[in-house]
Amino acid sequence: MKVAIKKLKDLERKIIVTIPVKDYESKFNSKLKNIKSKAKVDGFRKGNVPNEVLEQRYGSSIHNEVLNELIQESYPKVISENKIRAACAPQVSIDSEDPKKPIVYSAIIEIFPEIKPKFSRWTNYDKYQIEIEDTDIDSAIDDIKKRYGEWNDVKREAKLDDQVIIDFFGKINGEEFEGNSAKDFKLILGSNSMIPGFETSIVGKKLSKFTIECSFPEDYFKKDLAGVNAEFEIDLKHIQEIKEANIDKDLFTKLQMDIKEESEFRGEIISRMNNEVAAQEKELTKESMYETLLKTNSFQSPKATINEQADLMRKDALMRIGHSEENAGDDLFPIDSFLEKAEKRVKLDLLFAELINHFEIKVEKQQVDDFIEEESKRYKDQEQYKKWIAGQPQQLEQFRMIVLERQLVENLENVLKSSNKVIKFSELANR
Repeated sequence: MKVAIKKLKDLERKIIVTIPVKDYESKFNSKLKNIKSKAKVDGFRKGNVPNEVLEQRYGSSIHNEVLNELIQESYPKVISENKIRAACAPQVSIDSEDPKKPIVYSAIIEIFPEIKPKFSRWTNYDKYQIEIEDTDIDSAIDDIKKRYGEWNDVKREAKLDDQVIIDFFGKINGEEFEGNSAKDFKLILGSNSMIPGFETSIVGKKLSKFTIECSFPEDYFKKDLAGVNAEFEIDLKHIQEIKEANIDKDLFTKLQMDIKEESEFRGEIISRMNNEVAAQEKELTKESMYETLLKTNSFQSPKATINEQADLMRKDALMRIGHSEENAGDDLFPIDSFLEKAEKRVKLDLLFAELINHFEIKVEKQQVDDFIEEESKRYKDQEQYKKWIAGQPQQLEQFRMIVLERQLVENLENVLKSSNKVIKFSELANR
């Protein structure tokens, strides 16, 4: 068997495989012999049908079977022996199938890039520090009191921060559209959860039925609705204002706080915010570190892998709004809108794998066990949690990857330069 590899555009490669005549003949004759022992042809005894007759009757199908088997058997060997890291299934074409001559076929594939990690001493990543101010703590407490408060009906005009309960029915040029209506829909005015103009058109209205007009944004996820004007019939059934929750034992129970007095509440909130900040600092620092590595390490990614990742991202986005690829048109979260993020994700994954090899990082069972022990402290029945997680292979693999990434970050901290970046806690909401 002869193999030639040609470089095409970017990461595309054309593999040309030539298979000797004897390999073809060996398979063909073996299959013909097997048929001969079973074939029943008028005028001949079973097992005594001449090869010429069998070839005339079965030759074409045997030929196709042999070609398929030769390709199926040889391609993996070619990939393995030539150490080709294929990123996708091959596009196979048969260049020569004359049984009297060597069989020749071509396979066009994309390969994964060869990456040799570079660590620039001239480019810094940001090491984040998040500052919490008294106003942040006050805002957090106010938010909790509202979140756990009760909505009560009021008889007045609707205003911002009120919750309204409405029925709505929308039309575009007199025609209905997908998602155009709802009954007993709860909406907090000022939440910006609806299209521009929808919520502001309800502000100032009393309990009544009325019609509003507003437009879908130009970047709306459904292309057929982007920038389109719509008319909505509104039935404003309830206007409600929040009665904030009291800081008492009932609230402590809902928040799973092990405290008894109001005087302890602020300290518990500060503790939780500090824990949140510590996790955010690590996450933002890690993101900056990876961004720096992507700038330092420039390489191409296989288009097939990027497209696969974009498709996964689209499926996830559709699932979040209760759709699937089967019932969603191409204009709902078009695949092109995910390609940039998908390419970044693929590059990070490829770089991640190479860095793991570069630093020779391995995860021992004890390290995963220690992580599980750490996680179990978040639950009341720690032993029950550990027993449960032991039977969850997917979760265990996810934990292994977390431990792996932690080690990678530690190694990167030793080879990369950083500069401190201080941001305020209030800025997190805008990131």
